[in-house]
Amino acid sequence: MSFAERISFAGDEDTPSRGRRLLGISVGLVYLVFPVTEIVVGVLTGARAIWAGVLLLTFVAAFLATVLSVKSFLERGRWTYPLLALTTALGVTGALVFGGSWLSLPVYTVVLYGFTLPPALALWAMLANLAVVIVAGIINHSELEGIIVLAFQVVTLGVLFISVRNSRVLNVKLRLAQDEVARLAVTEERLRIARDLHDLLGHSLSLIVLKSELAGRLAEESPQARKEMADIETVARKALTEVREAVTGWRQRSLPEEIDGARAVLRAAGVREQVRVAGTPLPAPLDGLFGWAVREGTTNVVRHARATTCEIKVTYEGGEAILEIVDNGKGGVEPYTPGSGLRGLGERAADAGGTMTAGPRPGGGHHLRLLVPAGAKARA
Repeated sequence: MSFAERISFAGDEDTPSRGRRLLGISVGLVYLVFPVTEIVVGVLTGARAIWAGVLLLTFVAAFLATVLSVKSFLERGRWTYPLLALTTALGVTGALVFGGSWLSLPVYTVVLYGFTLPPALALWAMLANLAVVIVAGIINHSELEGIIVLAFQVVTLGVLFISVRNSRVLNVKLRLAQDEVARLAVTEERLRIARDLHDLLGHSLSLIVLKSELAGRLAEESPQARKEMADIETVARKALTEVREAVTGWRQRSLPEEIDGARAVLRAAGVREQVRVAGTPLPAPLDGLFGWAVREGTTNVVRHARATTCEIKVTYEGGEAILEIVDNGKGGVEPYTPGSGLRGLGERAADAGGTMTAGPRPGGGHHLRLLVPAGAKARA
């Protein structure tokens, strides 16, 4: 599941279903009975009453459509903002033209701002609606008490719904961060098992192969002994090959998968990422090596760098493949000593005929650079 899909899924867990949202909002619309009453009892008559009725019905339809268009607290629908603009225009028009109880329309639009707009923009929109209520009340000679009450509702409901949305968004981001921590822990454990299996069992099987070859040479006088030693050697070689294949499958993901994972980890940690890939796709051996480098580099950024931005750049052209990971974090202190992960990455780069450099940048932050010539074969 990609990061965008996890965002949408997590957001849905904290966002009521469309039916529940519609029911809750419909209960709030009961206060529109006062504008309706003005039309029914004849406070508004003739063409003015007809236009008021059309405006009110359109406002309610646009309001409900806006509510239903919102997918989650982190994701807007395609028509959310156009519908929000239409609802706002109808609410402002109703307040300015009719005054009185119609001043309540901007109150409803403030509720929409709270759970559809970013906090800063929602706050400015709330203040604009507050000004509309005051100006429309003065223009239409509405009662001062009514203007004060509605102005108070604009402020309180605006702040309330902005706060509710902020708390839900923080809950979603916190859960995503916890999911990423759990995923990283599983990945680290999988890598540890793979590394131990490769080092321990692989070493033992290699030793069996060597001992079998030696025993076969020592038992040349006995055809049966040579046959048994050859069988042992064959089984050991097959087991060693299978272990290496299994370890490779556990330890290695493709470069695009690692980049997607890096995006998720960096975003969950509050680091703004920028990824640039140029040139043709990497061959399989280099794809695995660069995937590991991306995982190792971004893990160091999240754990140690205290960075706010991270740039990942992959280039494969001109006979060489280059990976660069640059952040604006603390970058370490001189003399710089890379950790075991970076040392292992450097060894693998050297085995593939390439080079790896890592360390603090003069202007601050950390820079990891991996250069491998095209056609190199990275070991698993």
